[in-house]
Amino acid sequence: MKKSFLLALLLLVVNWSFSQKKENKLIEQKIDQYIKEVIAINEIPGVALAVIKDGKIIYEKYYGKASLEENKAVDKNTAFKIFSTTKLITNVGVFQLIEQGKLSLEDPLSKYIDNLPKEWQTIQVKNLLSHSSGLPNIIMFEDIAITLPFDKKLAILSTKPMEFVTGSEYRYNQTNYLFLTKIIEKITGFTFDDYILKNQFPSMKSGIYFSSNFGENLPYSTPRYNYNSKTNKYIKNTSNFGFDAHSANGLNITLPNFIRWNDNLDKEVYIKTETKYSMWKPFTFTNNTDRFAYGWEIVPVNKVLSYGFTGGNETAFRKFPDHNLTIIFLSNGHKYSALYVQSQVINHVASIVDKTLTDEYYLAGEKINQDFLKLDIAKAEQNYQNIKNSNPDWNFEYRLNVIAYTLIDYGRLNDGIRLLELNTKENPKSGNAFDSLADGYFRNNQFEASKENYKKSLELKQDNSNAKEMLEKIEKILTKKS
Repeated sequence: MKKSFLLALLLLVVNWSFSQKKENKLIEQKIDQYIKEVIAINEIPGVALAVIKDGKIIYEKYYGKASLEENKAVDKNTAFKIFSTTKLITNVGVFQLIEQGKLSLEDPLSKYIDNLPKEWQTIQVKNLLSHSSGLPNIIMFEDIAITLPFDKKLAILSTKPMEFVTGSEYRYNQTNYLFLTKIIEKITGFTFDDYILKNQFPSMKSGIYFSSNFGENLPYSTPRYNYNSKTNKYIKNTSNFGFDAHSANGLNITLPNFIRWNDNLDKEVYIKTETKYSMWKPFTFTNNTDRFAYGWEIVPVNKVLSYGFTGGNETAFRKFPDHNLTIIFLSNGHKYSALYVQSQVINHVASIVDKTLTDEYYLAGEKINQDFLKLDIAKAEQNYQNIKNSNPDWNFEYRLNVIAYTLIDYGRLNDGIRLLELNTKENPKSGNAFDSLADGYFRNNQFEASKENYKKSLELKQDNSNAKEMLEKIEKILTKKS
C-alpha cells in the first residue's frame, strides 16, 4: 500500500513537471512570436527582454543589432542606455539612506542645499521623488548650460518661476533628480556614481557604468538610435545631458546585471521589504486625481497594481509584486517612439505569462496602433470601429491623436488627417481633438477648414491660446491671398 502511494505520488510529480515544462515552452514561443512582430512593425534595431516569475528567470533573450554600423548582434554583454529608468536605481539609493536613518522624506531642501529661493526652502524630499515639487524644470532653459558648475546652475534656475504650488499635482521634472543627486552626495560624501555603484552594484565589474553623454559609447555598449523619417535611416543620437544628469538618465547596464539588481531588490539585499512597499505607496496630491508613488509609476493592469518606470521611450522595468512577476525590456531605438511601445510590451508579455493580467483595453489599444501602422487606412479604421462597437465605453482619444501625428510625421499626411477627422467624430466635445484636426488641415494648406476647426476648438476650450494664435496667423495668410 505504501509502495503504491509513493509510486502514485512520483507519477503525479513527474506529470506536473512535464506539464509545467510544456506550459513554459508554450509561453516562450508566444513571447518569441510577439516580440518579433513588435520589432518588425516598429523597426527596432536591438532588443533584450527578461521575464522573472516566482524568483526564476523564465525568459531571457536577445534580438537584433547592438551596432548597425558594425553589424554587431545584441547579446548578454550589451550595455543599454536605460535613460529615465535610471530613476528607479536612484530611488532605491534614496530609500537606503532613509532606512539607515540618514534621510527623511520630510526633510526640507534647505537642510542640504544652500542659497535656495525662500519659496523653495520648505520643499521636501518626498516632493522631489513624487514630482510634486513645482520647481522650474532645468532642461527647459537654454541659458543653463550643462557645463556650468552646480552653484551657477542653481543661481540661474533660482530666477525662474515655480510651475505650480508644491504638492498640488504631478509634473515630471528633471530638477527633482538634480537635487536628489546633491542630497545624496552631501549625506554620503561620495559622488553620486560611486555611491550607487558601491551600494547596489559592488560585485558587478563590467556591463555597468554611468554616462548621460549619449554620443559616448564604450566597448560592448549600444548607442541610442533615432530614426530619420526623411532619409528612412537610423542615426546615432549624440545628445549630452552632462554629469549632473546621471541620477536622472545616466545608467548603462546589461540585461543580466539588471536581472541581478532585481533579484537583490526582491531578496532584501538593498532595502527591507517594508521599506520597498513604503517606496511604492501612492503620494497624496492635493488635486486628488494624479497617481504616482515615491519615484515609481503605478500602473493598474486588469485592476492589478504594478510598479516601475520607462526611459527614453525605449526601455521599461515593471514589477507585479502580488503575482511575483518582473518584466525588463531594453532597446536601442524605435521608429515610432511616440507610441510608447515599451509599456505596451510590458503589458502584453504580462498577459502571456499570467492570464489574470490580461487587460483587454491595453491590448486593444496596442492593436489599434499596429493596425494603423501596417494596414491600409480603410481596413485599420474598420478594425477600430469593430473594437469600439464591442466596447463603446472605451475612449481612445489620446491614442488616435498620437497615431495620427505619427502618420503625418512619416509622410502619410492624408491618412493622418483622416484619423484626426475620425477623432473629432468620436470625441465631438473635445477641444483638443478639433485643435489637432485644425493643425492637420493647416499642414495640408487647407486654411479655411483649419480656420473653422480652430474656431470649434475655441468654443469647446476657451483657454486655448494656441487656437487664438493660429486663427490670427490664418487670417493673415487668407488676407494676403485675397
